[in-house]
Amino acid sequence: MPAEAFSLASIGWDYIVGGLALFLFGIQFMGDGLKNFAGDKLKSYIDRYTNKTWKGILVGTIITVFIQSSSATSSIAIGFVRAGLMKLDQSIGIIIGANIGTTITAFLIGLKIEEYALYFIFVGVLITLFANRKKHKYLGEILLGFGILFFGLRLMGDELSKIGQLDFFENMATAMGNQPLLGFIGGTVLTAIVQSSSATVGIIQKIYDSGALTLYASLPFIFGAAIGTTITAVFASIGGSASARRAAYINVGFNTAGALLFLLFLNPYAHLIEYLSAQFHLAPMMQIAIAHIIRAITISLLAYPFIKWMVALSRKLIKSDHSEQIELDFTGLDPTLAATLPAAALEASAKATIKMGELAIDEIKETQKFFNTKSGKYRASAAQLEDAVNTLDSKITEYLTSISHNTVSPDDIDAFLGNIQVVKNLERIGDIAMNLNEFYDMVYDDKGLFTEQAMQDVNEMYELIIRMMDFSIGYFMEPDESLRMVMSEKEDELDLLFEKAKRRHFARMSKNECSDPIASSIYVDILSNLERMGDHTHNIIKLLHDPTPHHELKAEA
Repeated sequence: MPAEAFSLASIGWDYIVGGLALFLFGIQFMGDGLKNFAGDKLKSYIDRYTNKTWKGILVGTIITVFIQSSSATSSIAIGFVRAGLMKLDQSIGIIIGANIGTTITAFLIGLKIEEYALYFIFVGVLITLFANRKKHKYLGEILLGFGILFFGLRLMGDELSKIGQLDFFENMATAMGNQPLLGFIGGTVLTAIVQSSSATVGIIQKIYDSGALTLYASLPFIFGAAIGTTITAVFASIGGSASARRAAYINVGFNTAGALLFLLFLNPYAHLIEYLSAQFHLAPMMQIAIAHIIRAITISLLAYPFIKWMVALSRKLIKSDHSEQIELDFTGLDPTLAATLPAAALEASAKATIKMGELAIDEIKETQKFFNTKSGKYRASAAQLEDAVNTLDSKITEYLTSISHNTVSPDDIDAFLGNIQVVKNLERIGDIAMNLNEFYDMVYDDKGLFTEQAMQDVNEMYELIIRMMDFSIGYFMEPDESLRMVMSEKEDELDLLFEKAKRRHFARMSKNECSDPIASSIYVDILSNLERMGDHTHNIIKLLHDPTPHHELKAEA
């Protein structure tokens, strides 16, 4: 039997494939545990501490250290831009920081923590199984994911070292040593496939540690991995606003330029790493980790002075279009104004509430598009708008509360009560829109269909609700008695549509015209949610007419 065939047969490919799967799963599982443990704090930290670019870099770095995914951090930032919760300039800082934070995995691998992987798994399983509190369970998931990550790496390690003994791999390693571009492309493609630069770097660390690759051949893989990991951010921007696409492509451009720069100076960089290794007696895997960290920090420092230029260039290359979302600006909600001029502060909060209402209308429209087209891009867009509505709910409520701590006139008290009640109804309207999305998901995930008449009835209710929302926001901007009368008539009309649609649905069911069981079972729930949405819309005008909260209103439960 030829030596190479024997060598191929002796490699446990199942360990390599299974180890890689565990490694990727561990990263994902640990990241999910950390996100669950932090709850909504991740988003609040990003929202609160990114008013300056350097703060954004710091926040992006720290969050990526915790969730172990630069792709996830970049996607969160782009999601904020899509929803209008963050300006493009702010998101770039987070994206740059994410590239630094993701290097921590390589550093931990360099410390050979895999030797203790099973202990982390054991402790993680115990906590997950026996913890009573959710926070403790999430902590168990973090430890379990951490252990699985390094156990997968350990499984791969011995088998990857055997690959270096194969003749064809020796030839390939020689070729990559002579042509670094091959390794560069290989790192880019591999990372784009596995969606984790940490996985690519971890594999290279193991192969380099076995002696199968030289440092000169290994480094281009690391450079290429930085480009491959940007594909997730590109996917996150698809169907989003122009600003979201700009953020994604700046991410690609930033990482590509940085990778090409280091590839251009590969020789001196490899000599630098060799010098540092000799000075500090670094083990092979730690050499790759340090090379990865220095590259990320250097590129970030070089890019920092040019962020405004990159943003300006992206605006020229990617023009605004109809999908551009509103950028929310909270500078008008000035705490000093709340303490000194409550009337002016209430006017500022009213402007923010109008913006919230406009976003809620857009969210309703996106759920209607999802209902009609089954396209996931509208479902995702509605979810981003819901994030914006929820953020405004929190910001405006907090601001109104700060106003209430000061002395206000009786007229201002009415304005305060009316504003806060409007905000709460808009927030509930957004929640109902998400309920509708979940109903549509249930049907479309099961390849189900609504009948033509059923879709017509739902769309008729949608169109009426959108008109009612326009009337309500208009009344909030400038109260008009005629609008209040119109809204009362519109609500009666919506109730009539609701009853007619229900009767038609029951008639179709009695005639066996509803072929899809899921669509049939939840259709009345869809109609009921639309009717509730109309009630909350009407409540806005009723509350503004009489803002005192003691009287009963529909849909308050």
